[in-house]
Amino acid sequence: MLVVTTNEIQGYRIVRHLGLVRGLTVRSRSVVGNLGAAVQIFFGGNISVYTKLAEHARQEAFDLLVEHAQSMGANAVVAMRYDANEIAAAVTEVLAYGSAVVVEPVGGSGSATTETAGPWTGAGR
Repeated sequence: MLVVTTNEIQGYRIVRHLGLVRGLTVRSRSVVGNLGAAVQIFFGGNISVYTKLAEHARQEAFDLLVEHAQSMGANAVVAMRYDANEIAAAVTEVLAYGSAVVVEPVGGSGSATTETAGPWTGAGR
């Protein structure tokens, strides 16, 4: 599954648009995790407990996006984006969304190098 933040994929042409796809997750940190974060906040610097939570939430939303696109018959997602909102104290919603498409290589160029949505995307799925 090719997933890009651009509207086109270099070396490919879009042959069919299948529609909007999304992956949504709602995550929170446990009380113990919040205590660990409070200690890190006290000393300053990177709050690794929350960084791990954010990375896990984005990866889960991304994986759900890919599953949704595959269920529609897509082999790529273009214009992929993330959105996040705080629903309640220490409860965050993360949404990954984009347009599911079917692509094919242009002129038999084979596999082209593409820019993925980020290092956490698991490029080449």
